[in-house]
Amino acid sequence: MITVDFNLFPVGPGDRVLDLGCGGGRHAFEVYRRGADITAFDQNVADLAEVETMFAAMRQEGEAPEEARAETVKGDALDMPFDDGSFDRVVAAEIFEHVPHDTAAMAELFRVLRPGGIAAVTVPSFLPERLCWALSEEYHTNEGGHIRIYTRAELEAKLKATGFEVGPHHHAHALHAPYWWIKCAVGTGNDDHPLARAYHEMLVWDMLKAPKATRVAERLLNPVIGKSVVVYVRKPHAA
Repeated sequence: MITVDFNLFPVGPGDRVLDLGCGGGRHAFEVYRRGADITAFDQNVADLAEVETMFAAMRQEGEAPEEARAETVKGDALDMPFDDGSFDRVVAAEIFEHVPHDTAAMAELFRVLRPGGIAAVTVPSFLPERLCWALSEEYHTNEGGHIRIYTRAELEAKLKATGFEVGPHHHAHALHAPYWWIKCAVGTGNDDHPLARAYHEMLVWDMLKAPKATRVAERLLNPVIGKSVVVYVRKPHAA
């Protein structure tokens, strides 16, 4: 499930890309397929091991150009082990809502991005996230869970205060918002609830088949109930 629009965030051979807080690696794999050099960065060792396994499988199956490089690095988003300006592009997908010192993490992102480089920052959208918090205390009080709800204006203001030039934005994954509302209503760990299971099966079917009807529906619904908001920012050349 890709949140970033690669038409607005172009990557290709020769680009050095950081997937900050890569998790399961969904964006890292897409960047690798497009031929860029990708560094998947996270503090979760188990996630990084699975990402490395997938990188190896992609290399073996020829799913990425031979000249592209892929690596995993463990570390802290507040103190990354990279030199200033190390990357041409940075993806920060669904990470800042987890970080207590989000502005410090944004400053680190700014530091490791080269002048003129682009970052794609995604967080949960305000309305769908606010409903999740209202339906379930467990959703936002579990260890490692979401600790804040952003409005787009707040996110853009913090990124601008960090030094970024704020560019376009969009919303994504409207069809996923009702699934999380259901989960919050029946219990976030209750995957066997009939309604939650049925909706999850529909989402899997939709991701595999991508029928035109649901693609059109999601495009129409994204501005209203898109589960994620994506903001594209640039580090000024003079930085």
